[in-house]
Amino acid sequence: MTAQLTMYSTPWCGYCKRLKSQLDREGIAFAEVDIEQDPAAADYVMSVNGGNQTVPTVVFPDGTARTNPSIGDVKEILGLA
Repeated sequence: MTAQLTMYSTPWCGYCKRLKSQLDREGIAFAEVDIEQDPAAADYVMSVNGGNQTVPTVVFPDGTARTNPSIGDVKEILGLA
């Protein structure tokens, strides 16, 4: 399965770890980008979060972004709920 969404995260983010676990459990494919290793990704996250490097920031196939969405929100946006 190809990635349906992209999650911008950091290795130390507890919210990121929780969402990754939930996505894995639900079988939802995602690509992960560490904003501490990718300056362009950090810039993107800041652009959609009012200048803040808030993670997890999830980008959906339609190009919309959500900050720290619940697994329910993710499933709803993907049409899986």
